[in-house]
Amino acid sequence: MSNEPPLIQSLRNAVAAAPSDVPLRLHLAELLLGEGLNDAAVAEAAVALQHAPGDSAARALMVRAMGMPAPAPEAPKAPEEPETPAAPAAPAGFDWRAAEDELGGAVPPRFVTSGATETPVPVDGQGDPGPAATWEVDTPGSVTLADVGGMHEIKERLEAAFLAPMRNPELGRLYGKSLRGGLLMYGPPGCGKTFIARAVAGELGASFMSVSINDVLDMWMGNSERNMHEVFETARRQAPCVLFLDEVDALGAKRSRMHHGGMRNTVNQLLTELDGVDGANEGVFVLAATNVPWDVDIALRRPGRLDRTLLVLPPDAPAREAILRYHLRDRPIESVDLGKLVKVTEDLSGADLAHVCESASERALLDSTRTGTVRMINMKDLLAAAKEVRPSTDPWFASARNVAMFANEGGIYDELLAYLKRKRKL
Repeated sequence: MSNEPPLIQSLRNAVAAAPSDVPLRLHLAELLLGEGLNDAAVAEAAVALQHAPGDSAARALMVRAMGMPAPAPEAPKAPEEPETPAAPAAPAGFDWRAAEDELGGAVPPRFVTSGATETPVPVDGQGDPGPAATWEVDTPGSVTLADVGGMHEIKERLEAAFLAPMRNPELGRLYGKSLRGGLLMYGPPGCGKTFIARAVAGELGASFMSVSINDVLDMWMGNSERNMHEVFETARRQAPCVLFLDEVDALGAKRSRMHHGGMRNTVNQLLTELDGVDGANEGVFVLAATNVPWDVDIALRRPGRLDRTLLVLPPDAPAREAILRYHLRDRPIESVDLGKLVKVTEDLSGADLAHVCESASERALLDSTRTGTVRMINMKDLLAAAKEVRPSTDPWFASARNVAMFANEGGIYDELLAYLKRKRKL
């Protein structure tokens, strides 16, 4: 794969970031076919068909990649009959409709180990909705921390430092604590920070509002600051509300590194809104997430703003089991030992685990198309896929290690240092 042209490698990265984008994947398959990489093109076409089983372009491309003759054009039908597109010819001996019928009764999956009666929702962020419309506020959801598989230590810290005081406003008033708060979650990408934020909103029975730099930044002078103010005003009107600042390193980057005055003003506006003069932020719980906390302006972490931090690490064993079970729940599988799979996927992020399940499906689908015999996804497919997937968190830990060792002012990265020592990454 390292000998592939740079354009194909770039497209592979784009497809990995958007695995359900069928046109993008077919474009990659076309380039692979043009380079004579027929097997790789077949694999991409097979995954495209998994996302869009009726896509005629994907089937036609697979036929070409496998060297089969192109389908003969159908004679036109009578005008009064509704015209239906003809499916391209499939490999000899392979009946797509029979395969669909055969797999129709193969779900729900059957695991070797006795599974729980409930399927926890994954913590990798898979299945989250796309970017919300500007100032869109979600009503209180049914997702709570009980739906987060594993991660017991994170749940306990959230409960003790953030949730318990918010759930007991009477005690808060007794001890003079206001109904407001700020928490900064940091850690490697793909480990569920967004999902945890939604679960916190569910725990509090609060509305949920997610904001990124795209929602705030504007090309016209003064509009970015106005947008930032309106974000907080919307959250205040919807209180109790969890305001989630995604990629806060972009919204609140270090002003000392900025060369554009407009962006510095936006950070200043964010600091002003977080202060909430005269108790304006009562009932607004600000959660922020970042992969690079060392790039966040230090003023954001002062008391009364994002003064509490939470390190969100790759999923532990119970969380990995929940994620794998979630991503295999609708796939035709047999004889899958989740306990063994959990052991061999240590250090993988939630997004990595989703990719393992996707790759195993590709293997089974491609094998079925080549042999003409439909088969289930088995443990061999999953183990082979897990062996090929390298932890996407490794580059993050390589950068974080230097920061934690040499820029740990005030012990803010003590928790990260302890994890690195435990994992022998120092």
